[in-house]
Amino acid sequence: MMPTDSTPADNASDPGPNSGPDLGLDLPTIAGEADYQVLARKYRPQCFEDLIGQDPMVRTLTNAFATGRVAHAFMLTGVRGVGKTTTARLLARALNYEVDGAAKDESGPSITLNPQGVHCAAIAASRHVDVMEMDAASHTGINDIREILEGVRYAPVSARYKIYIIDEVHMLSTSAFNALLKTLEEPPPHAKFIFATTEIRKVPVTVLSRCQRFDLARIGREQLIAHLQNICEKEGAQIAPDGLALIARAAEGSVRDALSILDQALVQKEGKAQVSGDEVRTMLGLADRTRVLDLFALAARGDAPGCCGELQSQFDAGADPLIILRDLLDHCHHCTRASVMGDAAPLEEYGDSAALVREIGASLSLGQLARLWQMLLKALDEARLAPDPLSAAEMALIRICAAIALPGPEEAAKLLREGPSSVPTDSNPAPEAPLTSEATPGAETPSTASSAPRAHNTGGSPQAGAQAMAHTDAAPQFETAPLSSSEPMARLQNLDDLVALLNARREMQLCAHVRRCVRLVSFRQGAIVFEPEPDAPTDLTQQLTKFLRDQTGETWLISLDGDAKGAPTLAEQKQAHTAKIREQVEQSPQMRDILNAFPGAKIVSIREPKATNGEKP
Repeated sequence: MMPTDSTPADNASDPGPNSGPDLGLDLPTIAGEADYQVLARKYRPQCFEDLIGQDPMVRTLTNAFATGRVAHAFMLTGVRGVGKTTTARLLARALNYEVDGAAKDESGPSITLNPQGVHCAAIAASRHVDVMEMDAASHTGINDIREILEGVRYAPVSARYKIYIIDEVHMLSTSAFNALLKTLEEPPPHAKFIFATTEIRKVPVTVLSRCQRFDLARIGREQLIAHLQNICEKEGAQIAPDGLALIARAAEGSVRDALSILDQALVQKEGKAQVSGDEVRTMLGLADRTRVLDLFALAARGDAPGCCGELQSQFDAGADPLIILRDLLDHCHHCTRASVMGDAAPLEEYGDSAALVREIGASLSLGQLARLWQMLLKALDEARLAPDPLSAAEMALIRICAAIALPGPEEAAKLLREGPSSVPTDSNPAPEAPLTSEATPGAETPSTASSAPRAHNTGGSPQAGAQAMAHTDAAPQFETAPLSSSEPMARLQNLDDLVALLNARREMQLCAHVRRCVRLVSFRQGAIVFEPEPDAPTDLTQQLTKFLRDQTGETWLISLDGDAKGAPTLAEQKQAHTAKIREQVEQSPQMRDILNAFPGAKIVSIREPKATNGEKP
């Protein structure tokens, strides 16, 4: 077999079909391929001192090892890339730490892994016979756990402890968890368990209660930037500070994600040239942060056309609408902090744009900023689900521009208390929006409360100062007090009394027919004459006669008179009354002031105040 051009000359002779690690495959060797390691693996922490951002956990473990109070099971939880698997291997090394030439019992477990122990290299490479690593995502069943339970009874081969590291432990099945419980609670003295998971809520509490839990925190942005800068210096590479800030921000507290992005950023330039922030931004597909701040300023001014044009321009430049919305949320947060903290707000990352952030924070009230935050947060969810995220983002910005011109919650409350003169009006009101107006509960319109007529033949007495509530499109309900069974039947003096009795006896269908189909001609004790509606049931008189006989013990004479002109039905009276109340409310000065203060607001429904403490409404 002839060697390929890339095969070194000293290996040109054929070693035989089964004599090498390549099992006789005639594959070329690519120069430098075996020497390269991605940064996430190359700079994996080799001792507890190298862990960044996990000081509480390191302090707890240090004290536990120093006092000999080491748990038999550990649960490590946190988001991806914060060091759960790395910490598990460091724990395994610490538990089995043994200095070369010393006996196991003489050296003992140690959180200090310097100098390197006799087992450290094998454990770090995941090839130690006494340290078993299992990925629960691909070994979820009870049979996999049974293998662990069978092996846990035997003593370790060479190390001090037999250690089981189970990654993504939340993926185990219920039966697998149940099989593990007893051994996890009372393991042999030579066995230790270390679990890692990103979904701690999916782990049964029966398992959690048997473990010592450590929550690995996200790495802070400043700390992550310093770590990336340190790695760049070791690699002899240069990335602009704003580029490192973009990488740290995109990593969202994950060291592994940050190193993976850094690996990608280092090849943006050939040689040792510095990688600029714009190049990192282009690589990540991010929008220019300054332009997004300008977009936020346009939205804060209510400039809908400007927002649409700027959003489209950023989209054409390659920006992702979801990332734009996230940046807008970030700007809203910093503007709110600037509004609350004033000059003490940390805005160093904005550089020359910090003044604009403070200006926006000062121009909007806290209520308006909070409302803006909620609208952007809702817009982000809508854009994730929308078939066209750009359209969803554009609609959200238009809504924000329409709402930003409305008074904030503080101004609205002051307006309701003191009238429109207390709040400055906007000379350029926002476009009509489908917003609703809600008056203060229980408030009456001063100019009409005393002069509003009472409803005819109803149990209640609505006032003209009815409440305008943003509730439903249903018509207002006017309840008639039901007639108690102990009250004398002499109260049946009109149609309303009959309806109250039907309500009290739960005759809802017959009650509905009476309200909708009966045009009363005359009503007296023992006799009722009415003009029926065309769609009235043919046996309505028989139903009423039977009902009144059962309730009063007397035979009532119920007759139809198709020639006489009866009064409007109770349903028609209610509709007329509702229309009259609505007209009075709309014409009241207070409601006019409210509608003028909230452009585009509409009265959806009206509720009348109910009687309280025995008083009439």
